[in-house]
This record gives sequence, structure tokens and C-alpha cells, in this order.
Amino acid sequence: MEFPRDTSEFQRSRFKFRPMKIRGLSRNVIILGWVSLLNDMASEMLYPVIPIFITKTLGASAELLGLIEGVAEGGGSILRWLTGLFSDRFRRRKPFVVWGYFLSALAKPVIGTAKYTGGWPLILAGRVGDRIGKAIRTSPRDALIADSTDPLHRGLAFGFHRMMDTIGAIAGPLSLLAILTFWPKFPLAWIFFVAIVPGLASVAVAAVAVEDPFHEPTASKAPPRLWQSHSSSFWLFILAMAVFAIGNSADSFLILRSTNLGLGFRGVILAYALFSAVFAATATQLGRLSDRIGRKPVIIAGWLVFAGVYLGFSAARSSAEVWGLFAVYGLYQSLTDGVTKAMIADVVEPHQRGGAIGLFYTVTGVCQIAANLITGRLWNVWLLNHHLQAGLLTGAIAAIVAIPVLAIVRARSAAAG
Repeated sequence: MEFPRDTSEFQRSRFKFRPMKIRGLSRNVIILGWVSLLNDMASEMLYPVIPIFITKTLGASAELLGLIEGVAEGGGSILRWLTGLFSDRFRRRKPFVVWGYFLSALAKPVIGTAKYTGGWPLILAGRVGDRIGKAIRTSPRDALIADSTDPLHRGLAFGFHRMMDTIGAIAGPLSLLAILTFWPKFPLAWIFFVAIVPGLASVAVAAVAVEDPFHEPTASKAPPRLWQSHSSSFWLFILAMAVFAIGNSADSFLILRSTNLGLGFRGVILAYALFSAVFAATATQLGRLSDRIGRKPVIIAGWLVFAGVYLGFSAARSSAEVWGLFAVYGLYQSLTDGVTKAMIADVVEPHQRGGAIGLFYTVTGVCQIAANLITGRLWNVWLLNHHLQAGLLTGAIAAIVAIPVLAIVRARSAAAG
């Protein structure tokens, strides 16, 4: 079965994008890249801090870390589906994007107050608020990227967006490192208040510069249905993603594993920045590659890399190994992150993109709750005479099991649109 190709969709749009110097990228895509860069600068400034802040500063367990990360990542999963559906119904993506970034920016200082007030419940509240903001914006934003891009360049567009997002992920930890270098006694909790500055800057850019493409009205006046009709190949793709997500626990566990192996706080920040640098350096070109050879082989290659990295972290014996593992982990992200969403945009109808992408986030988010709880529960379990960390080994196994499921998905080549 071939999915219908609608290469005229972008050309028919009455929304006129002003020309940009990067071939295949619209003005909207480039602006959204800058918005994500600023937001990720704020988020990733905090990401290496959160597991250390929870387990060291507040004295919580790895199991509690898994609970917080699982609830935070999965708590907004249904909302991602709903916001995607409503952005399809009203053919408006921008309001969801702006308000989602705004909520995430305001949630960050809440976490920092936990040291002085309510302890870990405030961390949970801040993380959930941040993730709800992400849930509100993510599906409409990804649908907006697809709406704003010629189908022949969709992998490139999503790859570019992930590159910009990841440059922010590099700038965030390096900014944190600079603060701690020049002000060694800077309280860790105050970092959460510093992060609000780039967060609010991302909101301002989105509100002023992002534009909603015009769409012919295709939705009925009835409320949007929660269960959209999609092809069997789309549902099989969702099944493959769910199997993979069962083992895809939060990166906080990789950071915690790095500290357990003896990597210091600054080393963790730099190793995570290395991961982001590899991601940023390769995301655009691997997205472009998926336009040429198809999405499926690129995603499968990414899952194989993921399995190798999680196996490596499970079996690692020294902090020196962490650097190489984080570098390769960046390659996994660039092989899968943008390409996965480009594949969804390929295989669903244009007026259902928001809901389809939202459903993808919902399913994988719910599965990641289980992944975080499983990893946290198995954190102190060792196999093969203390040679394999069981929690991370489950991630490698899930990735291998998911590959044959994805392999039987019948999808058109990316070059076909």
C-alpha cells in the first residue's frame, strides 16, 4: 500500500512564506528553531541539575526520582493528544505554541523553591507544570512545522528544528558551568530562577514572529473526535514506538549512572553538553538523509545505536566510558527525534497531523511512565555477578524487540513526499 502523496499541498497554501537563505526551510521553521533554542537553553540549564538536586541536595532516592520523572513526563500525555486535536479542529497552531512555552517558563522557578519550602512535592509540581507546558505546545508546533514545509524537505525541516533545539541544549549546560565557575558558591536552587530569562525570551519570539499558515476549512462544526481514523500502517508504527518507549527511561538515569561511576558535577555537565553537540552537528544532515532513503531505515539505525548505548551504560566500569557513550547517544537522538515526527507527517492526512502527532506523544509518554518506574525500581539490581545494571539493560532489550515491529510497517519512501 502506498500512502497518498500530496506534494501540491504546500504550494496551494495561501500563506506566503518569505524566502530564506536555507533551501527548503520556510521562515516559520527557522523562527520556531530560534524559539526552541531559547527554551531549551532554559530547560537544559536545569536538566543536569535536577537528578543531583533531588538525590543529593534533598536526599531523595533513585526510586523517587523515577516517580517524579515518570509522572512529569507522562502527566501531560493525554493533553498532548487533545491540544493536537484541537489545533486540527480550529486550524490554529500558534496560540497553543505561545501559551505552552509561557507555562513552562513560569514553572521552572517553582522547582528551585523546594529547598526552602515544601521539599520534593514542589519539585513534582514544577516538573509537572513544565511538562504540561510542553504538552500544550509540542503537537501543534510539530504540526506547524509540517504545515510550513514542502513534503520533499520535511526531514530536513524537522532535522533543522532539532539542531536549533539542541544548540540551546548545549548553551544551557555551558551557561550553568560558566555561572558555577565564576561564582563557585552560587546556590544550586537559584539556577532555577536564572532559567526563567531565556524561557520568557522564547515566549516573546513565538508571540511576535511565528505565523499560522492559512488552511482551507475542512473540519466540521462538530467537536473533534478523540479517535481519528488512520491507516493500519500508522497504528503499527504507534505499536513499534510504544514497545521502544517501554525501555526509554528519562536521561536523568544516565546522568545518575554517570555520577555513580565517579564523574563529578562539572564532568556531568560537559558530558551532557557533548551529547547535545553531537546531536546538533548531525540532526540536519540525518534528517535530510531520511528525505532521500526513507524514514524507516534511519529510525532503525537509531534504535540499534540506542540499544548499544544503554547496554554500554549498564556494563560501564569507569567514568571515562561515560564520555564516549554520551557522544554516541547524541547520534541516536539525531537519527530518530525529528525523523520520527517527519514520518508521522508523511503517513497521515494534513488535517489530522496535530492529532496524530499528539497520539504518538500520548502513547509514548504513558509508556515512559512505566519505563521510569521500572528503571527506578531496578536501579539497585545487578545481573551476571554485578556486571550489568538491570534498570538500563531493559532499555536495550526494548529497543531490540521494537525493531522487527517497525520493520514490517509499510511506508512510502521519503522522496515520495
